[in-house]
Amino acid sequence: MNTENFDREPRYIISIAARMLGTNTYTLRYYERVGVIEPRRSQGKQRLYSDYDIALLKRVKAMVDDMGINLPGVEVILRMMQRMNDMQTQLEEAQREIEELRGGDEE
Repeated sequence: MNTENFDREPRYIISIAARMLGTNTYTLRYYERVGVIEPRRSQGKQRLYSDYDIALLKRVKAMVDDMGINLPGVEVILRMMQRMNDMQTQLEEAQREIEELRGGDEE
């Protein structure tokens, strides 16, 4: 599941997010405490989750529940995935620059 295409606007309170994920609110609080997720906060300090957060948490939940990966392992995987996404973006930018330079030589 690619989390890049999901909206980052916070919209779900913790109880709704937990229901969407099929988990408990204390699990989401624990994920926040250990640094897996950092939901936004409302003016009243309520946790608010975006569609991006929900997609990320579904991925985390699958790694923990289905694959048996512990949370430190999940954190490593998430960091590696973010680095790969960053590198992919850099590669695409470099490819665009090369194409622009090639196109500039022909004119």
